[in-house]
Amino acid sequence: MNSPISDSGLPPVQRVVTGHDANGRAVFKSEDVSPTKLIPSGDGAFLLVWTTATVPADNNDETDGRHRPAGLTLNGGSVIRIVDMLPGKESPMHRTNSIDYGIVLEGEIELELDDGAKRTIGQGGIIVQRGTNHLWRNTTDKPCRIAFILIEAPAYVHNGQPLPEDKPD
Repeated sequence: MNSPISDSGLPPVQRVVTGHDANGRAVFKSEDVSPTKLIPSGDGAFLLVWTTATVPADNNDETDGRHRPAGLTLNGGSVIRIVDMLPGKESPMHRTNSIDYGIVLEGEIELELDDGAKRTIGQGGIIVQRGTNHLWRNTTDKPCRIAFILIEAPAYVHNGQPLPEDKPD
């Protein structure tokens, strides 16, 4: 399965989906290789891998999760996407009503919080993002690839008030 290189210059992503046959036995349902595509802001290249419409997920839903409409997150559901942050670029500051697991697959990324605190996360590092206001910055000269799993969560409540989402366009 050959596919063009991702817009980030990194290799395309292999996706293998399993399911069940008429006898309830495990089968491979699909396999594809897809590149990440540059997003309009120009700071990264994204690839939606899968979504679920609900949490908990419904393994009887035969919808190909890639074909379900999803924004940055999916209200009531979950999303997994690959994000390639381009060298020298940064995301806008943002907050989502979700818990996000970020796994750095290649390169390194700087995470900055709204108070200016920063941490660098390298290859193999894992970020647990709990509804906080943050941005991502690639301070290197190489793309950084991160797998993000986002699961809907209620807004964080501070002093009795839920903090609002602030999603980039």
